[in-house]
Amino acid sequence: MLQKSSLTLSDGTKLDDLIMRESNEVSLRVMSDKELYDIEMERVFAKTWLLLAHDTEIPNSGDFVVRDMAEDNVIIARDREGNVNVSLNVCPHRGMRVCTAEAGNKPIHQCIYHGWAFKPDGDFIGAPVEREKMHGNDVDKKTLGLKKARVHVYGGLIFATWNIDGPSFDEFLGDSKYYFDQLFCRTDSGLELLGPPQRFIVPCNWKIPGEQSASDGFHTLTLHRSLMEGGIMGGTAESIYDQAPGMYGVDISCPQGHSLRCLEAAQTFKMFSDISFEGKSVEERLNMLPPPGITPELIPQLFKNLSADQVEQLATIPPQVGGIFPNILVLFIFAPRMDGGSSGALALHTYVPRGPDKVEFVNFIFAEKDVPEQVKRDMLQNSVQASGTSGTIEQDDADVWPQIMRNSRGAASKTMTLKYKALHGHERPEGWKGDGLLYPGFTKDDTQWNWWLAYHKLMSEA
Repeated sequence: MLQKSSLTLSDGTKLDDLIMRESNEVSLRVMSDKELYDIEMERVFAKTWLLLAHDTEIPNSGDFVVRDMAEDNVIIARDREGNVNVSLNVCPHRGMRVCTAEAGNKPIHQCIYHGWAFKPDGDFIGAPVEREKMHGNDVDKKTLGLKKARVHVYGGLIFATWNIDGPSFDEFLGDSKYYFDQLFCRTDSGLELLGPPQRFIVPCNWKIPGEQSASDGFHTLTLHRSLMEGGIMGGTAESIYDQAPGMYGVDISCPQGHSLRCLEAAQTFKMFSDISFEGKSVEERLNMLPPPGITPELIPQLFKNLSADQVEQLATIPPQVGGIFPNILVLFIFAPRMDGGSSGALALHTYVPRGPDKVEFVNFIFAEKDVPEQVKRDMLQNSVQASGTSGTIEQDDADVWPQIMRNSRGAASKTMTLKYKALHGHERPEGWKGDGLLYPGFTKDDTQWNWWLAYHKLMSEA
């Protein structure tokens, strides 16, 4: 028997009326409800770990970028000791934004309104005309710093949360860490962000792209079919059945809502070459079809930084697309080069809420630090063409999301439900090394339904 949620909206609608766990359905109303959105800010975005930046954006003491944790604007800054700090960009004096620039280098952040000043770590320095004690007569300066978030740097990715006493970042990733390490923690020097992230606004609720990020491979067959038929995504395809083999693999999920789709490297290789993987060792496979962004010179570092089982997975059935709950999409794209290499693309999207009817699409593009500049240019070009603000993939996605949003506001249509009934059920493939909830075969609804279950759990916790 499922434990019922106590969350009830002002019109009497219960969370369990919107997320119907017994029938695997979700009311379309959740994609536009303002009251629900306000609760999400408190129970989802104030409680989970959120991706904000990459440490290569702030390499030096005093470097900073300004980003958003949902509706909260924050300063991500490196202090003199080299530590990364995330502070709420709200002056405790009168509520003005302390930093009005998007990026730069400052040893001190001073509010333009009344001049209160703060260190890169958010600590309060003082107010102008010190002898007049404009910060207060009997106020301890230590209490006047900017509100600080809890920070974790993972593979160079800067995450933060307001949930100071909540789960650690490793607990947040859970069993999915084994797989994400293969993408972000595989080389000695790690990743480099290829320029500032791209950003644009899409007129839809954040949950529409958010739940698609939970490894929805099924939509690829129809929404992105033209890319396959034109040879842009893999080989050409005469019919939908020609594309279907790419839908078979192993989907991975966990109770925290994260997911990944792992697809056979041999199947990917067939799109690029007639050479067989049959009988080849792990190292031979890696040299024949390196993971996106890995040059032959970096292959030994994979064995150094990952376990033998993780390297074997990269060579045989690597993770290629997925998401980190609540609002991150991971793209790990194989793409051939004219010289026979495969630089590919590695990108992350975050879907930052901008109200119940808007989301800011933020696109981070990466390459390994220690690859030649030509490989970095290739990966930047591949990512921009496929997943950027004008990317061939994103043009398709950004067409359907606003239409779903509009439908969610109609008197009749908002009572419709999203269906998650094509469930495979957890099944561990023979010889599989990693943990998590595993769904082999044709990609189905399991990982996305787990995303909604994670959402339901957080929304049920006051």
